[in-house]
Amino acid sequence: MSARHHSASRPARDEGLVLDVISLGRRPGSMRTVNRVVPSPSRIGLDLVAIEEGTDVELDLRLEAVSEGVLVTGTVRADTVGECSRCLEPFTGSVDLYLTELFAYPNSVTEQTTEEDEIYRMVDDEIDLEPVIVDAVGLELPLRPLCSDDCAGLCPECGIRLAIAESGHGHEIIDPRWAGLAAAIGAGSEGPSSAPDSKNNEEK
Repeated sequence: MSARHHSASRPARDEGLVLDVISLGRRPGSMRTVNRVVPSPSRIGLDLVAIEEGTDVELDLRLEAVSEGVLVTGTVRADTVGECSRCLEPFTGSVDLYLTELFAYPNSVTEQTTEEDEIYRMVDDEIDLEPVIVDAVGLELPLRPLCSDDCAGLCPECGIRLAIAESGHGHEIIDPRWAGLAAAIGAGSEGPSSAPDSKNNEEK
């Protein structure tokens, strides 16, 4: 029995975001579905918002054998946590992705004629969904996430969240230029009181 024949007889063993497609075979049109929940193997996302490591990732996918590889279509959903870019408060949300990705067979025309970073590849009869989800989440999540669309942010003077500040919250700001003008006016107001003394001194 050849190694290839032996590997084809073993059952599929999916682990995390790595899917074993040995049972799918390579006959175009062969299909199987994947419906399960797996923990995220790492933090996936951007600096201010992401799927945290260990968070449940819901997979609802269809795997289909095509002439050049395995076509993966379906949805991926997971909860996210982040920090508001305006008020800096933590918030929670979710991300829903729709995937349509081809994993090329080794030595297929697609695999041989496509640059390394332009297509995903099947390795040892397995497809790894993590890089696909990393790329999709990076495009889906906002660079400047908000806890709400109408977040008012922070007071620029004292830093308090404007959402919890008292109505009419504000600060009296004295422009340094006005302070100089006030000093000049103050000095001028002292002039009349000192003038008589100066005149008396001259007469003496």
